[in-house]
Amino acid sequence: MDAMDEWHALDIVTEAQQRRRATRVTPDGAAWLASASAFPRAVRASWAARPTAPGVLPCGTLFDVVNLPALFGRRVLDQLWAAGPGSGPVAVHRGRVLLLVTPGTAQRLPALLDWEEWAAAVPAMLCHGTGDAVTVPPLHSPDPDLAGEACTDGPVSRWVVAPDSRRPWLPGADHLLWACLRAARATPGKAAPSLVRAPERP
Repeated sequence: MDAMDEWHALDIVTEAQQRRRATRVTPDGAAWLASASAFPRAVRASWAARPTAPGVLPCGTLFDVVNLPALFGRRVLDQLWAAGPGSGPVAVHRGRVLLLVTPGTAQRLPALLDWEEWAAAVPAMLCHGTGDAVTVPPLHSPDPDLAGEACTDGPVSRWVVAPDSRRPWLPGADHLLWACLRAARATPGKAAPSLVRAPERP
């Protein structure tokens, strides 16, 4: 796949956006995101001054982040929504899909994958937890009329499923393990064991 094909693959407006059209961060969602920082007031002030600029937030306390390649991330997200419990907030940034997950998932998910004989079928993922920070999309997407200009400056950063409450549900390591299994089966040329039932929300 060349760079242009991969870029078009980032149009992840599939199952997730069809089922849940929260692609704009609400005030409650912004308050939740800001609370990940040790200085939430400073974060909110920065966003108020530059609402179309991406932000940087720490992981490990409020959420961890599972960072997946574009195509596999789309398949995982589709599985979570089509047959699983759904997802928490999801973003696209620099050609990668970022799933916000429960704290501790960044450490537990790789350990669970290490026990699975089919782990080689799962593309390389990055798991961001305690001590890490991630770039999140702006609260407000740039003017659609300027989208073409934005694309010339680099990959667009945007929310696929935006935070819309002060206590969003987040999937954990078990949910991501199950979704990766399903997604690996859906990848041509990859083999994985028989499907198991999706973990439910607590």
